[in-house]
Amino acid sequence: MPAPQTIVEIAAELCALPPEDFVAVRNARAREADDAALAAEVRALRKPLLAAWVVNMLAREDADALGEALQLADELRAAQDDLDAVALSKLGRERRTLTRALARRAAALAEQHGATVSAAAVESIEQTLNAAMRDAGAAAAVASGRLVRPLEASGMDAVHLADAVAGPLEVPHPTQSAAPTDELKTRRERRDAERAARDAERDATHAEREQSRLDERWRAARERAVLLEDRIEALEADLARVRAESSSLHEEIDALAAERARAGEQAKAARRAADQAQARLDD
Repeated sequence: MPAPQTIVEIAAELCALPPEDFVAVRNARAREADDAALAAEVRALRKPLLAAWVVNMLAREDADALGEALQLADELRAAQDDLDAVALSKLGRERRTLTRALARRAAALAEQHGATVSAAAVESIEQTLNAAMRDAGAAAAVASGRLVRPLEASGMDAVHLADAVAGPLEVPHPTQSAAPTDELKTRRERRDAERAARDAERDATHAEREQSRLDERWRAARERAVLLEDRIEALEADLARVRAESSSLHEEIDALAAERARAGEQAKAARRAADQAQARLDD
């Protein structure tokens, strides 16, 4: 691969290097420069701070994801004047979520290259990506892969880019890449439709699970009812048998009572006869 020849090419190469290799390679590129002016520009290049270097890694190794995010941010900036307070609040939440995801991705890429990314560095990375989401100039700086310091958005003011990028930076006019509002509306409607479909699928799954649970309870209740009905039939049969036995016993009791009464009369008569016989014997 031929050595880079322009200051932009050289700066891009240097900013992609591990920070510890920056100075040595920069000095080598300055010595190799074709003319004194270029050599002076190369020697003036500053080593990126850690957070800036991590963002450069994201721009270099996951340019598609970063590019899609910045394109979406550009479209949202173009349409935000037409949004109401609720939509703007939703936009802010989505932008923060996307920024955090990109920051985590950038930190993971840096750690794969052996770098240690502190919590403070992650915060600076998030601030830089947030600035890129809000400001077209900051987006161009981040996409260049030549950041040397973190960026920070301040209210509605343009992001300060002085000395933020190694080499010259062409900042696009906001209208150069902004998607038409109707295209943004179509994308938003598509996302809303996808979200509605996911919600409907979740609700349907929940309803199906609830139906399955109730089906199980219904079958268990039916089985229990059948068992109870069988038990009722058995108990009713036992009750009929017991009632028949009770009726028979009452009839037997009545018969025995009559027989007992007769036996009592007979016993009394026999006792009188015995007493009379004993009396005659005594006389």
